[in-house]
Amino acid sequence: MELRHLRYFLAVAAHQSFTRAAEQVGIGQPPLSMQVKALEQEIGSPLFKRTSHGVELSEVGRAFLPHARQAVDDAERALRVARQAASGEVGVLRMGFTSSAVFHRLVSHSIQQFRQQHPALEISLSEGITEQLLADIAGAQLDAAFVRIVSIASEELGVVELPAERLKVALPRSHRLARRKRLRLIDLAGEKFIMVPRGKGSALYDGIFSACQAAGFDPQVIQSAPQLTSAINLVAAGLGISIVPEAIEQVQLEQVRYIEIEEPAPRAQLSLAYHRQSIAATRFAAHLQRQLASGR
Repeated sequence: MELRHLRYFLAVAAHQSFTRAAEQVGIGQPPLSMQVKALEQEIGSPLFKRTSHGVELSEVGRAFLPHARQAVDDAERALRVARQAASGEVGVLRMGFTSSAVFHRLVSHSIQQFRQQHPALEISLSEGITEQLLADIAGAQLDAAFVRIVSIASEELGVVELPAERLKVALPRSHRLARRKRLRLIDLAGEKFIMVPRGKGSALYDGIFSACQAAGFDPQVIQSAPQLTSAINLVAAGLGISIVPEAIEQVQLEQVRYIEIEEPAPRAQLSLAYHRQSIAATRFAAHLQRQLASGR
């Protein structure tokens, strides 16, 4: 029994005529009759009774009708879902992000807009460090992730770079430099730094160290923080200072001031890394690129 046999049967049942059914399905009346006869032979009983006005369903045909209709509907529904999945319209987009990425305006905005445009697509979010997120993409546990990398695009991994973020100095409000509008990096020489360990964010860690060394000093790291928001809390407690992406300025604490760094100011790079074989991730990457191109 093939799906076309069911469609032919339903057409004849709807029109009560082989001739009109043949016109609907787009084949000749003789081949349509042969296909329905083959279906009847497979079932082992006639599906129609011939009348002076055409045909009508037999008792077996009436019993068979709702199941045939359900089978065709299910097949058409399955085809629609498969086509939507092939176009990235349905399914699950498994998205990862570093702890600081959630504060970046483009990250939250792009995910929100994409969700609105693809309501049937589920977006699953998980937090992690860059190295683990990249490993999860390579291992097919994630489809895409916002990570702190510059560019590691490959045959399997695509990368969309977001505009580089300025870094700012987070100081306790009581700090001697807290009233300054801008600071040079060299002004921070000898200060006690609070930083997220390199193992939890090597790109940002290395960028800060390189910028400080270029300014003429090595940062004196006296306290580690599990993530950037924790570093801000430690700054608020007066334990030291920190250099953070400007998006972290959204974490507003009364005891903390964020101060711009004079040029040449270091930058932090946030990028979307995605698996090129993931249809949903590829669509999201294209969506993000359109947002970047439009400046939104």
